[in-house]
Amino acid sequence: MRSDERRIQSEIQLAACAGGGPARLWRNNVGALKDQAGQLVRYGLCPGSSDLIGYRTVVVTPEMVGQRVAIFAAVEVKDRARPTTQQTAFIHLVQQAGGLAGIARSVPDALSILRL
Repeated sequence: MRSDERRIQSEIQLAACAGGGPARLWRNNVGALKDQAGQLVRYGLCPGSSDLIGYRTVVVTPEMVGQRVAIFAAVEVKDRARPTTQQTAFIHLVQQAGGLAGIARSVPDALSILRL
């Protein structure tokens, strides 16, 4: 990962929860490596899953008894690169299920995805 993307990711994570804000995002590393026995060990949510995974808390309307719920959120961070086919498919899957997902090249992009 490029240092620009790392910087943008950190800035997005801080902005999402600034002032105790309603969103929390964690870094989701995805990949594989061989353990000491030579067995392939996969890590991360799934291939194509976004760089930042978390939730955005919303207060439900009075019709929904005023409960708070967490909406799944996935932010793929790119500086200049294009998302892979798997990354695009993951974003669409999250969106179709009612989650918040998209590609962010800046903090304002991420805040827009999270609807903050």
